[in-house]
Amino acid sequence: MSQLKSIRRWFWWHRWTSLICTIFLLVICLTGLPLIFAEEIEQWVNPRHYPTVSAGMPPADLDTIVNKARQRYPGQLVTSIFVDNEEPQVVVSMAPTMKPGDQLEHSLQFDSRTARLLKDEPPFDQQPQTFMGVMLSLHTDLFAGLPGELFLGLMGVLFVISVISGIVLYAPFMKKLRFGTVRLARSPRLKWLDLHNLLGIAVAVWLFVVGLTGVMNELATPLFGLWQVTDVQSMLNKYKGLPVPAHNELSSVQAAFTATKKELPGMTVVSVVYPGNQFGSPYHYLLWAKGNEPFSSRMFSPTLVNARSGRLEAVVRMPFYLRALEVSRPLHFGDYGGLPLKILWALFDMIAIVVLASGVYLWVARRKFYRQYFQQIETRIDHETPIIGV
Repeated sequence: MSQLKSIRRWFWWHRWTSLICTIFLLVICLTGLPLIFAEEIEQWVNPRHYPTVSAGMPPADLDTIVNKARQRYPGQLVTSIFVDNEEPQVVVSMAPTMKPGDQLEHSLQFDSRTARLLKDEPPFDQQPQTFMGVMLSLHTDLFAGLPGELFLGLMGVLFVISVISGIVLYAPFMKKLRFGTVRLARSPRLKWLDLHNLLGIAVAVWLFVVGLTGVMNELATPLFGLWQVTDVQSMLNKYKGLPVPAHNELSSVQAAFTATKKELPGMTVVSVVYPGNQFGSPYHYLLWAKGNEPFSSRMFSPTLVNARSGRLEAVVRMPFYLRALEVSRPLHFGDYGGLPLKILWALFDMIAIVVLASGVYLWVARRKFYRQYFQQIETRIDHETPIIGV
């Protein structure tokens, strides 16, 4: 009897967690399918052609690139630099002010070998929305910003509970059938039930991992915010009261880049956040370096370089919750094993779509079955009950 109560309890959890999150999970799975191949789609839609240069040509000096950007926009400030480690480009972001969300912030793309300007982008707010941009926004926050991220994180938690309860229920519900059985000769509802159970248990581990890592990714904004107001703020307390350096007082950004590369020899420096940026320090260049291996390329280590003296002052230790977030990203996106792993992730994603859609069908079909069943009973009662008084 206690086992029956336990099964009913797990069934209740499976039904309602699945029903609440299914529509949103379908949106996430459908938008996640093109996002798996985001790099390939981007290269196909916007092919980039770089001029041929002599083999072994050293990269251009970052100070030279920054000076060219400032000459083009003399009244603006450099907010950050992105150094692409896959293509020969350096992207310099600029804005009239360092205020968060400056609507005139824009970027300039330079050839990282020759320092030649390749593209001058319009302000970010004036750029047309791309297909991949729409897919990413739907996938991460439903165009609702932080509230959307937290809401989808909650849906992810419900999905994880649904997967766990489905695993628990599989054995008692299918114990009289051999694994892989689909009763094709029975009613459509039973056929879809068998298919739902089979596909669900076949990819259960993948669903659990992707669901759990998806929840971690949705918490990225508050987790980084927590890090900034705790660990980062405590590191910057000793600089309180000191004047923030003006841009004409900044030391060489190339020297900061070189110092970080020397300090982290097994990593690649990919970005420099300028002093005053909301995502950095008022007194330092904040440089982000990542690993060189496919999996470790999602693992970042930041350094702080004094913006006045150019001295490297700290290799920042990331807290455990941000390390957990970084580990979750390659597991969620499946982009650390090249195209074969992406194809496998896409196949699992399509199976997940079938599992979710079949779950909705089973709920609708079950309600329809019981409605018809009770209608038949009512009809039988109406015909068999004698009319009193006749």
